[in-house]
Amino acid sequence: MSDPTENTSFDQTRLDKVRALQEKGHVIFPASFDRQHTIADIKMKYAEIGHDKSPESVTTAGRVYIVRNHGKTLFADLGDETGKIQLYVRKNDLGEEQFSLFNQFIERGDIIGVTGHVFRTKLGEITIWVDSFTLLCKAVCSLPEKFHGLTDVEKRYRQRYVDLIVNEESRQTFRNRSRIVSLIRRYLDDHGFLEFETPILQPIYGGANARPFTSYHHYLDQNLFLRIAPELYLKRLIVGGFERVFEIARNFRNEAVDADHNPEFSMVEIYWAYRDFTHMMELTEDIISSIVFTVHGMFEIPYGDTKLDFKPPWKKLSMADAVREYAGIDVFAHSVPELRDLARQHQLEEPEKPQSQREFLIAFFEGLVEEKLIQPTFIHDYPVENSPLAKRHRTKEGFTERFELFIAGMEVGNGFSELNDPVDQKERFEAQDEKRRLGDVEAQMIDYDFINAIGYGMPPTGGVGIGIDRLVMLLTNNDSIKEVILFPSMKKLKEGESEEERKTQ
Repeated sequence: MSDPTENTSFDQTRLDKVRALQEKGHVIFPASFDRQHTIADIKMKYAEIGHDKSPESVTTAGRVYIVRNHGKTLFADLGDETGKIQLYVRKNDLGEEQFSLFNQFIERGDIIGVTGHVFRTKLGEITIWVDSFTLLCKAVCSLPEKFHGLTDVEKRYRQRYVDLIVNEESRQTFRNRSRIVSLIRRYLDDHGFLEFETPILQPIYGGANARPFTSYHHYLDQNLFLRIAPELYLKRLIVGGFERVFEIARNFRNEAVDADHNPEFSMVEIYWAYRDFTHMMELTEDIISSIVFTVHGMFEIPYGDTKLDFKPPWKKLSMADAVREYAGIDVFAHSVPELRDLARQHQLEEPEKPQSQREFLIAFFEGLVEEKLIQPTFIHDYPVENSPLAKRHRTKEGFTERFELFIAGMEVGNGFSELNDPVDQKERFEAQDEKRRLGDVEAQMIDYDFINAIGYGMPPTGGVGIGIDRLVMLLTNNDSIKEVILFPSMKKLKEGESEEERKTQ
């Protein structure tokens, strides 16, 4: 028989207790328990309770967090999703056998059900005076030390289930995340948008400049890609006659992992027929500012060492004006050779074979400006060279009607007046495909079916994608995307390697 502790965190002492209980005939893992009250229900109902026991009993269940032994009495903290409450366990009430069972076998991490009466201790704490208890699940892995919790950051990410057990702050972050997603969905539903689901496995990836994950379907005998964005499918729905559509989507990009990037991430993409990029800026501003106010009750919220002010209207700058204001460079007052020298002075990556000043505008903006955009700021009028899906600007040659939203130095949203000229779209795809064939792993493929789709006629349309993970980071005051994704992508540990050992390499 194999060792049950091999490749696990099982505690041998706890395993021995499981075997001892089974030998005594106890059911260690019963199928259900008739919990009649949550801990929050009990605390609310008995908020005014005095020192005398309540005449009626309560029945609840949860995880044991602390057990304190006082001889013939025990105190324990019991927690469920709604909160924690103290238990008072007396030998005189349970009897010798049951009290001994609790005293010897119930410990931190175990899940139990209890029935008892509520009272308030002399120290003023609402407490359940336990009449009986039931072991519902014996934990065979030990929780972290009770006073310090799970503090190792890498271990918290790898073992999120433990993080959620011992860190209330983490639980609250993910409660807020769930609420934020619900508020986004409710806002769009209230404004007449329809939610759809589009393919995650796609024969042609597109909708963003990113390196995809590649898979293979044996039955179809073809490569498939995990989507990098749902954009091209949602715009097919606009062609088909739906005028307000959105998707809360999981996207996948084969890119680096850092403080604000994870290969698997969430975003909401929204498309609205007969609207343009200015309307989508207004929509984005209204969605986010309303969510901030609903969650926090105010527009100004803390983030790190600063405060973010989400009260509309937000600042708007063209990309050229932003580079001029934040970097002190008037790109169009310089020649291409002069801009190359400036880029080298600032140690920026130069565009490959640059043909215009616009390509340096992108480099200066990304390298010198983005991180300085702390308060909510819309940057608009992007060069056509890095905007293959956006409509050409109606008044500015060489530019597109595209915007990005930056907050705390991060891009949080990206939107356009959507390109609906099929000939122009085909030419832009071809330019992207040429870059891809020359080695640009983030350039887009040619999607001829999408070109055909808009060839049937797509009305003027505005679109925007908002990064949900980054938005949650901002609204929960977290500086790492791993703090707001339940199970973030992590580098695999080598066999026998600990988190501490990996971090020292």
